[in-house]
Amino acid sequence: MSGSSMIRALLAVAALCSATGAATGNEPTDAAGPALEELVVSATRTNRTVREVPAAVSVVGREDIQLGRQQLGLDEALGRVPGLFSQNRYNFAQDLRLSIRGFGARANFGIRGLKLIADGIPATTADGQSGVDDIDLGSLDRIEVIRGPSSSLYGASSGGVINLMTEDGPERPFVEAGVTLGEYDQQRYQLKAGGQTGRLNYLASASHLAYDGYREHSRVESTIFNSKFRYGIDSASNLTVIVNLVDSPTADDAGAITQAQVEDDPRQAQQRNLSSNAGESIEQQKLGIIYDRALDDRNAITLRNYYVWRDFQAFLPIGTHIPFVADDGVVEFDRFFWGGGIQWRFADSLFGRPFQMSAGVDADIQEDDRQRYLNEAGVKGALAFDQLEKAEAYGAYLRGEIGLADSVRLALGIRWDTVDLSVDDSFLDNADQSADLDFDELSPSVGLVWDLGESWSAYANYATAFETPTFTELAVPARDLDVSLGGFANVSAQEAQSFEAGLRGGLLDGALYVEAAAFTMEVDDEITSVSNIGNRSFFANADTDRRGIETFANLAFEGGLELSLAYTYSDFEFDRFEDNEDFEGNALPGLPEHQLFAEIKYRHGSGAYAVADVLHVSKLYVNNANSGTSEASTVANLRVGASLALGQWQLDPFLGVNNLFDENYISNVRINGFGGRLFEPAPKRNIYGGVAVRYVLR
Repeated sequence: MSGSSMIRALLAVAALCSATGAATGNEPTDAAGPALEELVVSATRTNRTVREVPAAVSVVGREDIQLGRQQLGLDEALGRVPGLFSQNRYNFAQDLRLSIRGFGARANFGIRGLKLIADGIPATTADGQSGVDDIDLGSLDRIEVIRGPSSSLYGASSGGVINLMTEDGPERPFVEAGVTLGEYDQQRYQLKAGGQTGRLNYLASASHLAYDGYREHSRVESTIFNSKFRYGIDSASNLTVIVNLVDSPTADDAGAITQAQVEDDPRQAQQRNLSSNAGESIEQQKLGIIYDRALDDRNAITLRNYYVWRDFQAFLPIGTHIPFVADDGVVEFDRFFWGGGIQWRFADSLFGRPFQMSAGVDADIQEDDRQRYLNEAGVKGALAFDQLEKAEAYGAYLRGEIGLADSVRLALGIRWDTVDLSVDDSFLDNADQSADLDFDELSPSVGLVWDLGESWSAYANYATAFETPTFTELAVPARDLDVSLGGFANVSAQEAQSFEAGLRGGLLDGALYVEAAAFTMEVDDEITSVSNIGNRSFFANADTDRRGIETFANLAFEGGLELSLAYTYSDFEFDRFEDNEDFEGNALPGLPEHQLFAEIKYRHGSGAYAVADVLHVSKLYVNNANSGTSEASTVANLRVGASLALGQWQLDPFLGVNNLFDENYISNVRINGFGGRLFEPAPKRNIYGGVAVRYVLR
């Protein structure tokens, strides 16, 4: 099905969904400010308020995700989260790069080291790779972020957790249509409907994005359908069904360029990317089923099952003109990713103290039928690689929380995981490179929370994480020059141990909310990028030390004025680097030492609003040798709009300016890029605007 025909069909489905209900406004809600103390989060696999969690947790609400946003990338709403660093909003072929406390910074494409969950379904595959190309920002209600190691909860690749949740349908059904237009020929259209009809709650959204991009050869076209249906079977149980579809026929890759090229023309594409027709296309379908049941007043269970089908094709900037490098620059795979789990929750008292316990098992299975073909000047050539890759991840966990005293709670967690990676090589011209690799890990955690009066709490924790290499990171090392990707190199799983302490609470009668966290961490055998040849990365293990401070404050004034501030200090360095001892003591590349976010928001009683924010990022190193930098940047943005109620209609016009002061800055750094091709320049000052029209049924 073509992108245009798919969007027409999906918009029709969303419109039909709207006819099943009866209405209330679906006003944006926001979790910022003092309400965080009482906000219930579920990313910890138990429903707890933020102040009860013995870890650093951030929550971003619907207003900060959707209100007046351009909705090009998830990172638009994540700048306010301390400890989280993002790059690469504007290269849809490479996907967004997110890192939490350094986990994920090495990713050459996609997201590594973090566990992403969307509506209870993993967005992280069994081999540890995540992507956000199926996230419909226009129907996203909330983002919960656990900042720090969480393998005792979620297993491998849990250096941090990002939990994404779709809106629920409101009590009174609605239908909404919206359009956003912007510079560089951005067009975004959305149709959304939701409501409650009897026992059925539903939300369906279809969106289409077409965007030429700031740089040459950076066009993207994508259609997403996202829906959530929850049926109340009886007073004790409900069934939720998630259906998500993606059709992205175009996502061009302009590539990284040198500093001299940036200065000459930041909008140019890398010539190799043009001649190779670099970019990707995907089709994906996802089905998730979640069953919740309260067995009695003390016991409850959740069962989940999911299936993901993904067809992928990418033209990589690799060609026959590159010496010593295999030119298999067309990648195709058909992926089947499926799994499920069961969780039991218990809440009562133990020795007269409040007690909660949860236990569960997870199973995630991934099969990639992968081929590579010669990239002959942007045309698919002969077969050069053919293998079946299979990853199986199984885990069992137990977590308990008990009140040691009226003001002190203890949380203990432990999880066992086994991850099996295997390759069945069907292309034997370069010898049989079939192989198997198994990992077994035990991940403990312990945390304490102290209530310091009515509005303050402190916590401390010891937490662990481990991460296995993905299939693309288990490549023959670049120094061998024969860079076929079959078989496994000697890359071990990385393991992290973290100690953290934090404080959070309110002042000025709750008008000011403040939180602060400090941590120290040791990472053994960190999977580290060591070189990049022909736009293909290669990895080895190194040990790293990490220390950091994260703070956030939100001040709400009477009359609708609100200020937010987030600051992150990161001191991350190599402690051991067997491949090159000269790198020991160097800073980890791709991560700034300082990051500061500030926002001022004003909402008038009439519905008008204005939001201005600024993000300062200090310089960061571009390679392990620390021989080059991407310079510091300070980027400001402005968005204004209004929510106007007109009977059963609601009108939401908005206007935004990105890069308000026309800063020259880099959107993404290709770490250890070959030939000095390291930088992807960001757009100059640009404007977008749009309107959403909502009709609420009586």
